[in-house]
Amino acid sequence: MDKQFGFGVVGAGLIAPFHLKAIRDAKGGYAVGIFDIDKAKAQNTAQDFNAKTFETLEQMLEDKNVDVVCVATPNHLHRDTVIKAAQAGKHILTEKPPAMSLGETDEMIEACQKANVKFGCFVQCRVRKAIQAIKNAIESGRFGKLLHADAYMKWYRGQDYYTSSGWRGQQKSGSGVTVAQGFHYIDLLQYLAGPAAKVEAKMTNIGHPGIKLEDDVIAHIEYANSAKGVIQLSTALWPGTDIRIEINGTKGTAIMVGEKVHTWKFQDEKPEDAEIRNIGNASQATGAGGAADFGHVDHTAVVQDMIDSIKNNKEVVIPVKSVRPTLEIVLAMYQSAKYGKAVSSPFNDDNSIWD
Repeated sequence: MDKQFGFGVVGAGLIAPFHLKAIRDAKGGYAVGIFDIDKAKAQNTAQDFNAKTFETLEQMLEDKNVDVVCVATPNHLHRDTVIKAAQAGKHILTEKPPAMSLGETDEMIEACQKANVKFGCFVQCRVRKAIQAIKNAIESGRFGKLLHADAYMKWYRGQDYYTSSGWRGQQKSGSGVTVAQGFHYIDLLQYLAGPAAKVEAKMTNIGHPGIKLEDDVIAHIEYANSAKGVIQLSTALWPGTDIRIEINGTKGTAIMVGEKVHTWKFQDEKPEDAEIRNIGNASQATGAGGAADFGHVDHTAVVQDMIDSIKNNKEVVIPVKSVRPTLEIVLAMYQSAKYGKAVSSPFNDDNSIWD
């Protein structure tokens, strides 16, 4: 019988059940247990998935049955858990963003490289079939010269979302729309169009009074390959509509809405195009109207890949080093919004943006 790989989940908040469902559905993996400083929350979540609870992180890391640690803590708390897990010889999947600074992200990557453990990130929208079709079309030259790569995320979150936990009302914890929701779609643009050369952004709060973070963002990007991009992000627009990713070139246009291919037109029509136009399910919730209104199929693909990567000693499908350029764009957006001017590469940390 093939080895079953054990997973430990750190954090029992909103996203933990999605990790646990993914672990349950993946072939070759199982949930060993959960750790959270809120022991009651950890216990309740563990019971639902036939897993145990750990009293401390150290106890989890000492458990020989735990091969992979999933980090599902608040965004600003990833670093210490990742480094400790790497030092314990555990492979790691972390929630996005890897960290809230480039410096911490680099420390985490270095720790995992030193420990020779795999380090992946849950920016799971990359594995959607629609995105993979667009990626393949870009790499095969079907778009011609890439001209535009845009993301429109017009979502809704109620006031109670931001007051449900202390960290959700703190911009430096990654609770603003740019990180908490928009990071996934900024990542898709970076994944498809490449790194940014210049970023300009404006951030406001238009729908959540008393919450000191951005819930509405409009940004412009100039990519290193000279393509342009628009990013529009909001959690103030009731009832929320599906994410829209648009890619335009001199020879083609592709648009994904939610997880479905909406538009697929190229000058050089190919036999497989008819099948590609049917990719996706328009009825699949993708988070537009509620914090837990999405499926876990994409998470399962990332977990399955981790299992397969360990078995076959290969790189994971979404290594954290490939997500670092997304964090560069995000931090540049905050810098641009704070100082009221465009920010050009090379992008660096600036802790004053959280003041």
